[in-house]
Amino acid sequence: MKEQTLALHYGYDKDEYKTMAVPIYQTTAYDFETAERAANLFALKELGPIYTRLNNPTTEVLENRIAALEKGAAAIATSSGQAAIFYSVANLAEAGDNIIVAKKIYGGATTLLTHTVKRFGIEARVFDSDTASDLEDLIDEKTKAIFFESLSNPHISVADVDRIVEIASKHNVVTICDNTVATPVIFNPLEHGVDVVVHSASKYINGQGTAIGGLIVESKDLNSKLIGNAKYPHFNEPDESYHGLVYADLPFPIFTLRIRLSLIRDIGAAPAPFNSWLHIQGLETLAVRVREHSKNALKVAEFLQSHPKVLKVNYPALADDANREKVDRYFRDGMASGLVSFDVGDLEYAKKILDNTKLFSVVVNIGDSKSIITHPASTTHQQLSEEELKKTGVTPGLVRLSVGLEAYEDLIEDLKQAMES
Repeated sequence: MKEQTLALHYGYDKDEYKTMAVPIYQTTAYDFETAERAANLFALKELGPIYTRLNNPTTEVLENRIAALEKGAAAIATSSGQAAIFYSVANLAEAGDNIIVAKKIYGGATTLLTHTVKRFGIEARVFDSDTASDLEDLIDEKTKAIFFESLSNPHISVADVDRIVEIASKHNVVTICDNTVATPVIFNPLEHGVDVVVHSASKYINGQGTAIGGLIVESKDLNSKLIGNAKYPHFNEPDESYHGLVYADLPFPIFTLRIRLSLIRDIGAAPAPFNSWLHIQGLETLAVRVREHSKNALKVAEFLQSHPKVLKVNYPALADDANREKVDRYFRDGMASGLVSFDVGDLEYAKKILDNTKLFSVVVNIGDSKSIITHPASTTHQQLSEEELKKTGVTPGLVRLSVGLEAYEDLIEDLKQAMES
């Protein structure tokens, strides 16, 4: 089935009442009916809902649907995109290990992976995902993960996925790709050899800015990479916290299963059923929205490129953009999402543009149906040092747009008046 059909139907066969909408199972716990069935569920002899921190029927539909859209083996939902990133890394690395992180990623992911996880004893090394020319030199026997964004926020740069995967495969290291901005409508990293995909469901998947959530999808080939791999002994040795369970012995996709049985069990950053239901509603229209976002964004980017006060426009689908070749190589139908950034060279002028817009709202979210404008250096990346900002390409005059579903003519007019007021 095509993605539009999967997003509307996959993973839900209708309940006993034949409801067209996926029901919200707003419950904490479940009646196991017998002691034997309860024991079987906890021993994984039977599969089914145990406790909503671990699994929930509404959330399960969301997980199955995103796994199908991303062409993966299995998925797990989390309370936020940040939780999805943390769980993915924590599922692979421990104190004394290192991870390799792309320079051009969301500011919150930068601080999580280069500062917060440092307190857990995990070192972060930074590489250039545009070319991956410096990646191999950073890898050693303690490298457990390579993290990057397929389409980076707010730099709007496309990673050299094939090269990253080639190097990671050579060294048997798991790759994690944040596909939030591209979405599975534009790009499927798993089909290019990536091992794990993460999403902030709060963005394009939700589409309305109504709920926080995260998603993790594992590839169909990840079991073969983890089983017997000395880099990841916790998948191959008895888990004493689960009665000596050996994940490698199970007939299931084991990456997301270990997150469910160990990390979500113990840390608890699980989604609320109602939030999962809201994300399901967003998935149903994702394909239509992403195409319209991409069309509008290209029109806006072309306008900005012609404006005399704009020094540079970052939008990969532009004909002369440095990333255009990778858009043609990786992305469907030349789409590049609704994210556009542009540099006006001056902090005060950038802030003036934000203050003067009328249709664009000054908000730090992305992927909403309504258009959004942000100044990354003073908001999403404000916590970074000047040196870190320079490395990530976030300049004082950089303005980021999340182009919505309004008429692009109205959005262009709004930017024009804001820039010339």
